[in-house]
Amino acid sequence: MTGTRSEPRFDSYYGRPIINPPVWEALDIAGYFFLGGLAGASSVLGAGAQATGRPALARTAKAGALGAIGVSFVALVHDLGRPARFVNMLRVFKPSSPMNLGTWLLSAYAPAAGVAAASAVFGRVPRAGAAATASAAVLGPAVATYTAVLLADTAVPAWHDGHRELPYLFAASAAAAAAGLGLIGAPTAQAAPARRLAALATGAELVAVELLKHRVEEVAETYEEDRAGRLMRAAQVLGIAGAGGALTAGRHHRVAAAASGVALLAASAATRFGVFAAGMRSAEDPRYTVGPQRRRREARA
Repeated sequence: MTGTRSEPRFDSYYGRPIINPPVWEALDIAGYFFLGGLAGASSVLGAGAQATGRPALARTAKAGALGAIGVSFVALVHDLGRPARFVNMLRVFKPSSPMNLGTWLLSAYAPAAGVAAASAVFGRVPRAGAAATASAAVLGPAVATYTAVLLADTAVPAWHDGHRELPYLFAASAAAAAAGLGLIGAPTAQAAPARRLAALATGAELVAVELLKHRVEEVAETYEEDRAGRLMRAAQVLGIAGAGGALTAGRHHRVAAAASGVALLAASAATRFGVFAAGMRSAEDPRYTVGPQRRRREARA
């Protein structure tokens, strides 16, 4: 830190970041976060739809969960570079590593999601399908939120300092995406759970974002400015529009319901990419590393 006492200016040697920013690609990793959330929440919605006698909604949710987790695997392996790197993580079980636990979680969840989807689509092996549906629904919340723990476990200020709120934000965003998928694929007569979920998830996401920004204090700038700010604002607008449309015109008109569903999916994706962009910016700017550290030191003193 250089400058006067009244006007501090944070800097580092040669203007380089104090911490090493993640080398993740946004399309691969933020896309992986979005698709994993969609898959996990859809499994929960699919199980609920099956239990309440809504077969079309159940099929949509289960098929969507399988498709989302499949594409998310592709994105993850593409970022890793070689499929063998994913397999190698299964050679050990390390509870202290969110990445290792996530690998085991995905390895257990994906087969269950596959059997559940196949049974729902083709109408075969109903008992195995029911067991797989229940298993995927149990694992789904962890699949939707473990990536928030993975981010918070890094030294990136925008992620680490918001470790308490990120899982709730990811859970709400995932639920909104699952609701959006249900609104697109299910007839309006069976989509009532998706409409209610859309409203609840959108409200929870708005609250979680505000609590997150309040906790990270000056680092909240990274969520409000530049690309991350645009994405987070777009997520709010799209989420409100999607939930509002689902509860009004979407109750009776299939086209309006589908449009609301598209808006909710886009909102969820914008949230994940916005969180990713905020973290990358906070890692690249030294003041977001030094400022919070100095504040915590002064508080302890």
